Amino acid sequence: MQYLAEGLRLPTNGLDYTILAIYFVVVLGIGFAARASVKTSLDFFLSGRSLPAWVTGLAFVAANLGATEILGMAATGAQYGVAVVHWYWIGAIPAMVFLGLVMMPFYYRSKVRSVPEFLLQRFDKSAHLLSSILFAFAAILIAGVNLYALSIVVEALLGWDRWVAIVVAGVFVLLYITIGGLSSAIYNEVLQFFVILAALIPLTILGLKRVGGWDGLSGSLEKQHGADFMSAWGGTGIGDANPLGANWLTIILGLGFVLSFGYWTTNFAEVQRALSAKNLSAAKRTPLIAAFPKIFIVFAVMIPGLVAAVVVPNIGSKESGLTYNDAIPLLMRELLPNGVLGIAVTGLLAAFMAGMAANVSSFNTVFTTDIWQRYVKKDRSDAYYLRFGRVITAVGVLASIGTAFIAASFSNIMTYLQTLFSFFNVPMFVVFIIGMFWKRASMKSGVWGLVAGTTAAMVNYFVFYEQGIIDIPSDQGANFVSAIVGFVAGAVVMVVVTLFTAPKPDAELAGLVYGTESPDADEAPDEGDGAWYRKPALLGWGAIVLAALCYLPYSL
Repeated sequence: MQYLAEGLRLPTNGLDYTILAIYFVVVLGIGFAARASVKTSLDFFLSGRSLPAWVTGLAFVAANLGATEILGMAATGAQYGVAVVHWYWIGAIPAMVFLGLVMMPFYYRSKVRSVPEFLLQRFDKSAHLLSSILFAFAAILIAGVNLYALSIVVEALLGWDRWVAIVVAGVFVLLYITIGGLSSAIYNEVLQFFVILAALIPLTILGLKRVGGWDGLSGSLEKQHGADFMSAWGGTGIGDANPLGANWLTIILGLGFVLSFGYWTTNFAEVQRALSAKNLSAAKRTPLIAAFPKIFIVFAVMIPGLVAAVVVPNIGSKESGLTYNDAIPLLMRELLPNGVLGIAVTGLLAAFMAGMAANVSSFNTVFTTDIWQRYVKKDRSDAYYLRFGRVITAVGVLASIGTAFIAASFSNIMTYLQTLFSFFNVPMFVVFIIGMFWKRASMKSGVWGLVAGTTAAMVNYFVFYEQGIIDIPSDQGANFVSAIVGFVAGAVVMVVVTLFTAPKPDAELAGLVYGTESPDADEAPDEGDGAWYRKPALLGWGAIVLAALCYLPYSL
């Protein structure tokens, strides 16, 4: 396995390390400042549901903007070209709007502490326990991806041994989450959002300058890879060849609907930020506020990947000695002077910690409240669960170190993430969406829908695709197909099981199914004066329209 591309070592100096040290001091300072607000388990796991929408909104997008997003999406740009915009404008924005306008009222009014807990209320204990175990397992795997991404960056750029980088950063994440709980993670994610942008924007601008601007970039890549490399939809007709290895149907259904909605609406690492908002209005606006920066972040991760494909035309091949994951480190070495380099390295470490903290904080909540408290140690004091939450945080960090080596076997870590999402998030989404909109869906249909969806997605990927039974041109294309297969299998099994099993009594479905009212929907009053930016529907439609307008230049 290749962990480090030779020759990517950066000429860092004392100024760069000073910037890095200041950042770590500030991070720990925020953790200690947040400690004063952690008095109960609700404070530790959900910030006491007290945070304003702008804080939770920025934390929502920062939690997703981890090192996996930056390295992985830049790698996707270098490998597949402009098609990377699909992951943002069709694979994120519509689902974020749907989460804010449709699903957050269900989550927030039910007063659940986690996404699996909602399945307990809507279905039964078997669906709840299985979804909790699947989510906890997936969270550790994804946290491990962030650790592996960190090891690529730090070993390549700073020359630290991989284990040193993992331990140092892991200890910092462990400290500020253990000390300050979710509030510490969220306020640090707000800081990390701006630090990450400060790292990516100079890299994007200098990268474009290096290759002669957008025209020079487009001309070089079209000459190397063909016109479809610089077109989002070029060559995506059914049966046509294109860099992504997927057609318009699998892009729209596999990525735009199943994978996207499965991730954004059921991934507790994201939903947890909205659940920590101070009232329902703020919770609904959290993903909508996050959608606006999400529209434009694609440029800051896609363009460096495209530039790397020009600077090293055969990147990703054995001859180059570079994997696609090396795109960002390569440009940092080539383009950034000291000082700016320190900011960039700090930004990548911030991205790593944002991504890992999001998954670790969601893991400790699900494991403590949904597994330990409900099935292992019931009816203990709140102080006991607060202590246990801190202990399981340390266990989660240690476990993620082990899973980092699984990610090392993938040349493009974003491909690995999409594989995980098709296995774990998609089946959970189909159970959620049917349970929320079909009152007849029976209690037992939830667990069997999860089992069928997860099994079908894995069989499609590991058996039909990897054994060559079906011909899919790329791993990403296989992920899209696996997501569709998992969704359809889960839906069909839920319908069949429902026909032969008893539904949940209507009295227990109030507030859990669309069109029913919660008996105790007593959220706090909306904030402020009714200004346009406090209206969720207007924010949501504005984000969709803006994303659609951004699509136009890349659609031909």
